[in-house]
Formats: sequence, structure tokens, C-alpha cells
Amino acid sequence: MRYLPHTDAARREMLAAIGAPSVDALFRDVPASARLDGPIAGLPTTKGELEVERHMAALAARSRPAGTMASFIGAGAYRHHVPSCVDHLVQRGEFLTSYTPYQPEVSQGTLQYLFEFQTQVAMVTGMDVANASMYDGATATVEAVMMANRVTKRGKAVLSGGLHPHYRAVVETHARFGDFRAVCAPPLPGGGEDLAALVDAETSCVVVQNPSVFGQVVDLSPLARACQAKGALLVVVVTEIVSLGLLTPPGAMGADIVAAEGQSIGNALNFGGPHVGLFATREKYVRQMPGRLTGETVDADGRRGWVLTLSTREQHIRREKATSNICTNSGLCALAFTIHLSLLGEDGYRRLAELNHANAVTLAGKLEGVRGVRLMNETFFNEFTLKLPVPAAGVVDELAAQGILAGVPGGRLWPEGPELADLLVVAATETNTEAEMDLFASKLEEML
Repeated sequence: MRYLPHTDAARREMLAAIGAPSVDALFRDVPASARLDGPIAGLPTTKGELEVERHMAALAARSRPAGTMASFIGAGAYRHHVPSCVDHLVQRGEFLTSYTPYQPEVSQGTLQYLFEFQTQVAMVTGMDVANASMYDGATATVEAVMMANRVTKRGKAVLSGGLHPHYRAVVETHARFGDFRAVCAPPLPGGGEDLAALVDAETSCVVVQNPSVFGQVVDLSPLARACQAKGALLVVVVTEIVSLGLLTPPGAMGADIVAAEGQSIGNALNFGGPHVGLFATREKYVRQMPGRLTGETVDADGRRGWVLTLSTREQHIRREKATSNICTNSGLCALAFTIHLSLLGEDGYRRLAELNHANAVTLAGKLEGVRGVRLMNETFFNEFTLKLPVPAAGVVDELAAQGILAGVPGGRLWPEGPELADLLVVAATETNTEAEMDLFASKLEEML
């Protein structure tokens, strides 16, 4: 470890001070299966810079970016058109360089767009108040669960089987190391789960995704009433924020907390990130909301301005009193979200949602006409689930070789559930053309 300045004696002294027998003991919470016991096999110890560049370029060339072929992949990350002016505007100095919001006299650009961002998120979700963004939808979801635990002083979260498996895994990881339980309902591709039956006196919240990971759209009002009757909170997760351009917002259906992924607005896929988490709640719970809240004020001369009005993070108060230990927000991604949504306006946002739904209806009709293919959804927005007569993973691989990214196979989302291996989750957005849909249907028919 020649790049580490500490001597063996210094390391022994530090370990003794914290009562740890070895450096390896510091990683005891990391499963043994995730730790390396030596150098990575087959990886050379040294290479020249030019050789590394060539090697990495060759690896990158093996990837098939969604923008280079017909893509119908969704399941939490969606390909939408982002106007070029969004990327131009986010680079303006008053937004890009005024980083820290703790010094309002030099950070008015940052604070203003965060204020506008909060307003937009509260409006589209139908909630009273929103925070100044979070990392992504998955971490926003677990923050919502922990907030519900604090509000109700209970420790059991009921997770819908329609919650994205990656979101569920993040909640389960925090539950394993935190002081609460996560009870997961089984995935039901055809819908019809009864989450209200799982709510008891220990339940802090019910977490349900709408549309679900299978694409099903449901009215959550009965579930909200059932939760309220038993003193539990309803947490609604939205992975496709464009859907709220058409669907009834969670707040209007009785949600107590909304955790969402904002990637679809202003943020391209970017090979998996970064994304931007959205978080909104009822005003009565604002003191338990994680993250930060930007508010409007006036300066000494009476001019309009913005400041941080609520910061219940460990950077501002004692760690044990903090509602969240998230140390930053996805500021640039939140700015891109705000600019894109501002450009769309209410009418444009609704029109974008209409285009997505119309394309999905068209695609579902074409694919449902393929012999052996069954549409699992009674309702959907721009994403739906197909049941194929063969495992979906092989179909996806073969269609990818023919220039079609056909969707996400059930075996990838639920590797532990072989009975879901023949499911294919398919998404259509405004970027898909009818010619691409016809090609997808015809190639799928040839294969089956």
C-alpha cells in the first residue's frame, strides 16, 4: 500500500484507540462474499496510460447505448427527450458555481432554483411541502420509511410486491442495520394484492409504488383510509415522474409521504446515473422530513431572496438528533429537472404524459397480437408486463443482437423467483416511433 502514508505502528496505534483488533475488523458489516481476499484474478498490476485508454475504449465500444437503437427499457430508468437548452442553462455561473447554500449572500442562484424545485415537486405530487432533493428514488424511499417510523414510533414497514426490487433491497439493507423490520408482500404481476390485511398495530407505514414495477395503475384511496384507521402512514413511490402529468397525484389519494425518482425530467440515462430523488409530505410532518428546506424571505433592503429555513441534517445539529445523514443533494440534477419542467409548463407536462401513454397503448396492442404473448396489465401508463411462452432473458439477448432493446426480463428483477422468468417489463416513451414498434413486434413474432 505504498500510496498510504501511515506506518504499521501508526495503524496499530489507531486500532488500539478504537478497540478494533485489525483493519479487516472494520469491515465486518460487509458480507464475506462481497470482500476480496487478494488481487483480482487476471487484472494486470501495471499498464501504460495509452494502453489503458485503448483497453477502456474497447470495453466502452461493447456497450449498446439506448440512444443508438430502438429502446423499450424502463423499470425505473426511462429514456426521454431532454431539450438541448436544459444542458445549456444548467451551466450558467449563477447556478453552477454557487455551490454551498449555507451562505445565502453568495448562493441566491442555488437557493432560488431549489425553492422553485420544491414548489414543482409539491405541485405534481399533490403534497403540501417538498424538500431540496435527495440522491435518488431508492434512497428517498428508505428515508420515507425511517421518517414514518419516527412519526408513528413504530418499527414495521409493509412493502408492496409491486415495489421495484432494487428499492425494496435498499429498504431491507437499512432495516438490517437499523431498528425496524421490512415485511415484503410477494410480487403479483396481475395485481390484486391486499396490503391492508398486512397492517397491524406495529405497522409504521405501507410502501406502495404507483404505477407498480409491473406497470399496474391503481386507486390508492381505499388503502390510504385503511392505513389511517390503524395509525400507519401511506408512502407512495413513483419511479416514472412523467406519469403524474396524467394520473391522479398521490396526495389526492391520501398519501402521507411521496418518494419519487425525477430522472425522467431533465436528466438523460447517463449509463445509470446520477439520478435525483424527490420527497414530499404533509405539512404537519415537516419537522420530521429529511434533508433541507429552502424558503423565501427579504433582505435588509426589502428585496426578495431565499435562505435555508429547515436543515435537520447531521451537518447542522447533533448526529443523534438528525432526521437524515444524507450529506448533499443532487443539486445539478434538481436544477435540470426544474429547468425542463419550467420549459414544459403545465400544458406541456400533460401533453408529454399523453404522448407516453398513447405510445404505450399502441405498442401493447401490437405485442399482444403476437401469438403466445399475453398482456398482464388491466391498467398502465407507459409501461406494462408481458408473459412470454419462453424465458424472457434469452429473448432480450437475441433481440438486442438485432438492434432492439426489448425491455427488462423478470429474471433480472427477481432472480430468486424462477416463476417470473417468463415475464418481460416493456416501456414506451415519446422517443419511440411506430416503425420501431412494428420492428419489435415483427422480430418478436419471428422468434416465437
